[in-house]
Amino acid sequence: MTVAAESTSNLHGEPMRSGRNTWNNQVRRHALMAPDQIAVKYLDAATTWRELDDRSHRFAAALQRRGVQFGDRILIALLNRTEYVEAVLGANLIGAIPVPVNIRMSPAEVGYLVEDSGAKIILTEKLLAPLADAVRASTGAIDTTIVVDAGDSGDDLDYEALLAEDPADLAEVDIPEDTVALIMYTSGTTGKPKGAMLTHLNLQSQAMTTINASDGQPGDIASVVPPIFHIAGIAAFAPVFYRGIQAVIHPLGAFDPDAMLDTLEREGVTSVFMVPAQWQAVCAAQRAKPRDLKLRTISWGAAPAPDTVLRAMNELFPDALNMTAFGQTEMSPVTTLLEGQDAIRKIGSIGKVVPAVTARIVDPLMDDVKPGEVGEIVYRGPNLMKGYWQNPQATAEAFRGGWFHSGDLVRQDDEGFLYVVDRAKDMIISGGENIYCAEVENVLYSHPAIAEAAIIGRAHPKWGEVPVAVVVLADSADSLTLDELGPHLNENLARFKHPKDLVVVDELPRNPGGKVVKHKLRAAYGSKDAGLIH
Repeated sequence: MTVAAESTSNLHGEPMRSGRNTWNNQVRRHALMAPDQIAVKYLDAATTWRELDDRSHRFAAALQRRGVQFGDRILIALLNRTEYVEAVLGANLIGAIPVPVNIRMSPAEVGYLVEDSGAKIILTEKLLAPLADAVRASTGAIDTTIVVDAGDSGDDLDYEALLAEDPADLAEVDIPEDTVALIMYTSGTTGKPKGAMLTHLNLQSQAMTTINASDGQPGDIASVVPPIFHIAGIAAFAPVFYRGIQAVIHPLGAFDPDAMLDTLEREGVTSVFMVPAQWQAVCAAQRAKPRDLKLRTISWGAAPAPDTVLRAMNELFPDALNMTAFGQTEMSPVTTLLEGQDAIRKIGSIGKVVPAVTARIVDPLMDDVKPGEVGEIVYRGPNLMKGYWQNPQATAEAFRGGWFHSGDLVRQDDEGFLYVVDRAKDMIISGGENIYCAEVENVLYSHPAIAEAAIIGRAHPKWGEVPVAVVVLADSADSLTLDELGPHLNENLARFKHPKDLVVVDELPRNPGGKVVKHKLRAAYGSKDAGLIH
């Protein structure tokens, strides 16, 4: 479903190609007009706009030299680092499509992404090379592995060695705005991930949404805290590239609130997004040891924030605009925003629809519900994905009636503020990570000791929710513990998706149609007193 590359000569050469509104052209603009200004900073390494443009061109030339063409997919399994940004830009320069990989996935899960996307190349780093090796061995589909800091890695290609090659033979192609820029995989209720195709137009819409909502000023410095493989991380670069401001990339790993605050102070960061659990820790650290910060915009999302956290954020960062962002990958991702002055007054609200998005709240017949009534929120807009990669059935289902169906059941109050009351899609949000119950249940069903399985969410003070498995044992099994289940889970699921408690029952409650009645399971086993929370 990508757009075929067109000859540059047929489009009046460089003026037409450079007029496209893509983030590559925005980077090139800053490389020409502010070449020595810092574009990206990671740890102690600063990359200027000229260097970012040059290095992305070099990566593009290296890919093209190895046969990568318009529409080819490039799997990226990296931690947060500047090379991630260079690689995405480089792939997009020749119309190739980066496929970010959640590095917490198991080899089996990543293997599915390889097979579904048809990627032949994987870019990874030395720390994650075992994951790439396992995927390559299990699928047999990866022809080329590129490793950052590879050193002597046998047949693997070293990233810096590729960039050292002469880029003069790069043949750039015209990239229309409706070209797919990213395939972002998001799990679905069937248990198999679906690749949301996000275009350059989608990303520019995200840039406009963020810029419109923020208190932007010259000299702003943005902080990128989420994993870049998440839509919240990679989409954060859209307004950075558009405005030409500096981005500070934070490394992944155990979250250290003091280190975070020290970085915000040292780098003079003016805007930062974090999940509520991170804000809770940061507020406590700032209260214990205040830093002199320049924050003007603070935002949060991916999980509900307790009013105590919101009050602490407003108290400790009084000069910053406090916002919550709500959305989903298919929408690039932001669809609604709630500003801090309303966060306490409208506790639990996801705010109002952003200007670029058209939304309705509808019943199953696609009729608008009355104000205050619950319905599914459906969307249209320039930030809406092109569809799901090679999945016309899922695309048609998501776009039925001419609107994108979010799966979120909401109500709207008399002031226009929206509240999520339930999820039509069976999903748990744990520490900002989406966990789709069907995916975990499918893995549980494949264990020989389990005859039936259901996953429910349980409230957790730190992670928001954690998954709990309620299972019926097979006739051949006398007992099963979470520890005994561990190896099977490790082989098939990312650790954050693992159930944190295992409840064995004689039978699962079902309705007359045979469907598991999960609200009964939640009532019985969904409280913190029902079992052990790890």
